Amino acid sequence: MSAQPALKTLASLPSGSGSEAAPDVVEIATTLAPALAGRSADIDRNDRFVAENYALLKEAGLVEAGVPAELGGGGAEVPELAEMLRILGRACGSTALAFSMHTHQVAIPAWRWRHQKVAAAEPLLKRIAAERIILLSSGGSDWIGGSGKAEKVEGGYRVTARKVFTSGAEAGNILMTGAIHEAEDGSRSVIHFGVPMKAPEVRIEDTWRTMGMRGTASNDVVIENLLIPDAGVAFSRKAGEWHPVFQIIATIAFPLIYAVYLGVAESARDIAIDIAKRKPQPDLSLAGRMDTELRAAQIAHRWMLDVVARNAPSADTVNEVMIGRTLVARHAIAAVELAMELAGGASFYRANGLERRFRDIQGARFHPLQAGPQAVYAGATALGLSTATVF
Repeated sequence: MSAQPALKTLASLPSGSGSEAAPDVVEIATTLAPALAGRSADIDRNDRFVAENYALLKEAGLVEAGVPAELGGGGAEVPELAEMLRILGRACGSTALAFSMHTHQVAIPAWRWRHQKVAAAEPLLKRIAAERIILLSSGGSDWIGGSGKAEKVEGGYRVTARKVFTSGAEAGNILMTGAIHEAEDGSRSVIHFGVPMKAPEVRIEDTWRTMGMRGTASNDVVIENLLIPDAGVAFSRKAGEWHPVFQIIATIAFPLIYAVYLGVAESARDIAIDIAKRKPQPDLSLAGRMDTELRAAQIAHRWMLDVVARNAPSADTVNEVMIGRTLVARHAIAAVELAMELAGGASFYRANGLERRFRDIQGARFHPLQAGPQAVYAGATALGLSTATVF
């Protein structure tokens, strides 16, 4: 079953500004949602990657949704992309979470091209629009500390690394990643680059057997002795310290990623309400507490988007976004737990879909900054101390 015949794709939209095209990104996601939801239980049950859903997203033009319209894309800004991901998250958490990793990897160079006039971002953005290539993020493998080894050789670097949590690896074209170079004087820097997934030095190891978000296929990507030419290095930074580019990444990426978890929590709430309405005496207190927790998550997420709207990424915006990230996770998880209680024993049956949402929402705990480092970062900010090495 495909929703595509009735779908208005981005390719069918008139060219123009992002504000003209952006609302249709949400409309397209809404149109696709029933098809994604219809196969989500089977994907979860069989540990399958959401390949069919990715095909729908690509066909509908959502791969290039965040590329500026002037460069051939949909022109959607972060708020519209977040709403797109929230809707996809309500339908299929795995599809939305995996796709959020591509989406934020597009939104970041698009923001830099738009607001910082970074011309170097233009070829990649044009390629995403023209070829509909999928970008991958290796997530926690490439946080502030960096991972992998980059050995300097003539003309470039030889890279060996294992990148875990690479969501959607089998659908990806380019892995946006990095590796640590240790100089002769012992100083350590992280070089950042793109890895072509079809390179013979790159392979995917099927390691993703997890509690939740099973359809993301967030497998390990193993890189063995891959040559990255000097011209292929996007930028270099000191290992273990925040860099201005990472302030941009953290500010823009996490409102998009956590839109997915908000959608998962909202769908759990709706399922629980539907079940409760069929009970002779539903627990009104549980229903009210559930909606209160959900509203707190929604408000926190709105705050994250308000911070992005400042268009001034910095250590302070990282702090504010990460406070929002902790609050969205905390309240979304609590809302789903209360949804389970409200539904009662019915929540234990896979057929009702609540137990899958309960498993999927747990992933909100594990993205950086996790609760401990986030609290330290917020505390250091409050006291006027350095956050340069807090991650």
